[in-house]
Amino acid sequence: MVCCLCFGLRTKPTLTQKQKQKGKGIADQKCRPDPSSSSAKPPASASSGSEKRRSYAIDTQIFTYRELATATNNFRTESLIGRGGFGAVFKGTLEKTEQIVAVKMLDTGGLQGDKEFLVEVLMLSLLRHENLVRLIGYCAEGDQRLLVYEYMPHGSVEDHLHNFKSETEILDWNTRIKIAAGAAKGIEHLHNVAKPPVIYRDLKTANILLDHGYNPKLSDFGLAKFGPSEDMTHVSTRVMGTHGYCAPEYANTGKLTLKSDIYSFGVVLLELISGRKAIVDSCMGSNRLLVNWARQFRDKNIKQILDPVLTIQDGFEPTVKYALEVAFMCLRENANARPTISEVLLALNHILYQLGEHTTSEQKKKSNGGGRGGNPGKRVVSPKETTSILKFNEIEEEEEEEGNDRERAVAEAKTWAETLRALRMKNSEPTTPTP
Repeated sequence: MVCCLCFGLRTKPTLTQKQKQKGKGIADQKCRPDPSSSSAKPPASASSGSEKRRSYAIDTQIFTYRELATATNNFRTESLIGRGGFGAVFKGTLEKTEQIVAVKMLDTGGLQGDKEFLVEVLMLSLLRHENLVRLIGYCAEGDQRLLVYEYMPHGSVEDHLHNFKSETEILDWNTRIKIAAGAAKGIEHLHNVAKPPVIYRDLKTANILLDHGYNPKLSDFGLAKFGPSEDMTHVSTRVMGTHGYCAPEYANTGKLTLKSDIYSFGVVLLELISGRKAIVDSCMGSNRLLVNWARQFRDKNIKQILDPVLTIQDGFEPTVKYALEVAFMCLRENANARPTISEVLLALNHILYQLGEHTTSEQKKKSNGGGRGGNPGKRVVSPKETTSILKFNEIEEEEEEEGNDRERAVAEAKTWAETLRALRMKNSEPTTPTP
């Protein structure tokens, strides 16, 4: 078995030459390992010399099973906060730092195994972005495989769309677009910044987690795959992922491309708009799939597709139509006709700008400190007060900065409109679902 940083005792693991070459490709300059060192970064208590190399080291910690058992009260039921394809997820508190974390324990009888565990550790150790969940460390002691993440207090987007227990957990329209834009930023980092590019392959609402400020972060990278090299058009691999989110060309042929993620993003965006699951078991025929169900309302009244729990304020209806346009562009049968993630993000930023234009000055001045999981004294953007996700889309109180922001946003909106027109003309697909 090939030696790797994920397997072994609690000593600093040494990466093999093959893994170094792999890691060197996907790490950006900020998180690239120090060429002079082949080991992972020591704990925070290391010497100042190690601290100077922090920007270039892999800052993933190695935990013992005993440490994580202590953190989660021996993995008791009251600490259980979720369960996924990898296994059970527990909330815990690290004894040494008192940091609250989420601990995922590999289910030995589940769908994922050592390979997915290794992929997730490598990917999240080397890829760092504000919209990717942060891996704190892992445990590979004996047969135990555990991952330790930053704790996301507001759970998954899926919980807020389909499993909410009260009205306070319902995401408003502004927040849903903010989440879509944040997820798009995470995918853009994987597609355009990582070298070679990374195909996420498992984008769904259950894998988008929300922090204190309802900022989205992509999680579960066990199925992630390196994208095709410059001289290749796709990666051939066995079909993995979640039914209802997989692109049709990938599901039928096993040919994986960056556009496969775009299709999955379209399903997620449609889910945010409609509040409907990707697959509805109670429906019969093709309408079990959210994509097929939504296409029948494509050119009709948007209220037929809009989540009934949403209240759209006056003047916001065009933003719903724009969001639907973006979703259907992502869901084109022809993969080459789908937009890139950068084009999708540009469109969503334009929608956020329009939503920000309708925000009153009173809403912008409200403080959310301590509310709904926030920390007292810190400003937290709650779903009821969300305006814009990007700095150049924020309308500043000072007139001078406001004018500059407005000009930039208008320029971006014009560019987006031109892109939208071009995409509509390029390989447009029929409005009815393909049998």
